[in-house]
Amino acid sequence: METASPFQPRPVARVETRYRRIVTDLPAPASIPVLEKLEKFELRAMGGQPLVVWDRAEGFQVYDASGNCWLDFSSGVLITNAGHGRQEIADAIKAQADTHLLASYAFPTAIRAELCERFASVMPEPLKKVFLLTTGSEAVEYAIKVARTHGQVAGGRQKNVIVSFEKAFHGRTLGSQQAGGIPSLKEWIGNLDPGFVQLPFPDGYWVEDQSFELFEKTLTEAGVAAAQVCGVIMETYQGGTAAFAPPSYIQTLRKWCDAHKVVLVFDEVQAGFGRTGRMWGFEHYGVLPDLTTWGKGISSSLPISAVVGRTDLMDIHAPGSASSTHSGSPVCCAAALANLDIIVNEKLPEHAAAMGEVMLGELRAIQARHSDVIGVVHGKGLVAGVACVKPGTRQPDGVLAKEVVRRSIEKGVLMFNPVGPEGCTIKICPPLVITEEAVREGCAVIEESLDEALAARGER
Repeated sequence: METASPFQPRPVARVETRYRRIVTDLPAPASIPVLEKLEKFELRAMGGQPLVVWDRAEGFQVYDASGNCWLDFSSGVLITNAGHGRQEIADAIKAQADTHLLASYAFPTAIRAELCERFASVMPEPLKKVFLLTTGSEAVEYAIKVARTHGQVAGGRQKNVIVSFEKAFHGRTLGSQQAGGIPSLKEWIGNLDPGFVQLPFPDGYWVEDQSFELFEKTLTEAGVAAAQVCGVIMETYQGGTAAFAPPSYIQTLRKWCDAHKVVLVFDEVQAGFGRTGRMWGFEHYGVLPDLTTWGKGISSSLPISAVVGRTDLMDIHAPGSASSTHSGSPVCCAAALANLDIIVNEKLPEHAAAMGEVMLGELRAIQARHSDVIGVVHGKGLVAGVACVKPGTRQPDGVLAKEVVRRSIEKGVLMFNPVGPEGCTIKICPPLVITEEAVREGCAVIEESLDEALAARGER
């Protein structure tokens, strides 16, 4: 006897605008076999995202094979800064593939040298040494290795504590998850390394105290002396909330790290390459880190990441002691070079800043009209986090956030599932090539979905 498919199409209203088209029930009936195949053969942990089966994507729109088209407010997951399916990037990938040099391990290649030089040329002094890797998590792992190695040189084996921040996300590998600040993601580890300590992130909403005294106080309460700290790692903005710290806090942190010979690492995997309205997210703070980690928007397409930092730190390990099987993959390097040219030549950071003013203005207007259930809107440039809360409180409301995302998708605005505290943050991060008209339309859909979700709960 055949079991019923867990994927049943839901009747939805048809949509037809310049940027959105919904012509089937959702998930699209024709996509059910793909969903069932993934359910059968792929690990369950990969599930959980909205059931949109991508067929192609262009610019800031995503299409399925059934004629539906979504205005993309996800950029995949902050990947496609230069836009989906850019012809220049596809051409660069094809040209490199046509050379038949598809893999090279750590053996030297001209294209790897070209990308390292190009990347270093746009980074500020003294961040001039580059290590190419595959994923953001891998980059974070290497930054942790450098910080701990430097700690041993600067203060002996007792100088081994990595300080990071609560609610932070740095990846899904062992070290990156221990540096992360989401306890539920670390339950599988069991024997947590005591050399990782998380402190409150001064976002001004979930943590109201934004003074640097809070950093020093909570570090002491954790039983850690400044002399034990080898590195501080923080997302330029918190991935789960899109919140930035106050510049004065980060400037004081920079001085604290200098005073105690601590490596300051900015995790720019989500923030770099124009996303925040600046080329590099750390520019908002007026400081320079010692190490930076990069990924996602580095190629707007293929998997490649990097650590970029001071020469003395990046050269701390002997030749042969750092490598990655696909480090500087020739095809991925070609994509990254083309992507960097687009971002610089088309001035996408400046465009993101301008469109960000529009987007954040629209979202904060929605918050003002729904202040009982929208606690805060964080973000800069084309990344924003809209925090849903239970009426009149600061208690996260992940159920409402997920319902708003579901209804938005049914109306043709694509986002990934909510993130942040108890899944209450609707993350909005369109490709940097998006137009003002599309930004306004997408935000209007989010508010319409919010109104409908509240009405369905009897709260409007």
